[in-house]
Amino acid sequence: MRKIKLLIGLLAVTIVAVLTLSGPNNDSKVTAATNEQKSLIVYFSLSGTTKNAAEKIKAATGADMIRLQPKKAYPAGYDNYVKVAQRQLKRKIHPAIKTKIPQLDQYQTIYIGFPTWWHQPPMIVYSLFDKFNFSGKTIVPFTTSMSDPISKSMPYLRRLAKKEHATIISGFHYADNDQALRRFLNKNNLN
Repeated sequence: MRKIKLLIGLLAVTIVAVLTLSGPNNDSKVTAATNEQKSLIVYFSLSGTTKNAAEKIKAATGADMIRLQPKKAYPAGYDNYVKVAQRQLKRKIHPAIKTKIPQLDQYQTIYIGFPTWWHQPPMIVYSLFDKFNFSGKTIVPFTTSMSDPISKSMPYLRRLAKKEHATIISGFHYADNDQALRRFLNKNNLN
């Protein structure tokens, strides 16, 4: 009889320990992990300038990052790729995307970076919106340009985001100014 009471006591202690370990503390950790809002940086860069901007944003936000590449690479040399880009713009060609983009369902905020070409995004950015569903996402554009501010590209991006039922915030023109980038991220609660 004494052994049975001892076994029952041990069983009760084991059950209490299991219930305690699987109680609210562990559940709240799981909930916090699934509710965490992830961010993704998708950038297009030929010269490396936009890649540099994307890396600065990644360092400041911890967002995942991926380079957007066309299936058919642009030819080497500025003059050569400008010809291709002008033809794409003139003919409204949306080049096919080579890059494998992860499921966007896991991301709430999507940073989209590109060089400004003729006051707007390169046509591959249109391809990005053609191929992927941005519904319910927050789009944060960022550009690099020798002369154009982000305001030149924003009307095009707003139209793309509106079609997708995505939220878009006024973007950022990165000009090698890390302090301005930090101010932009802070102002928009992005870091």
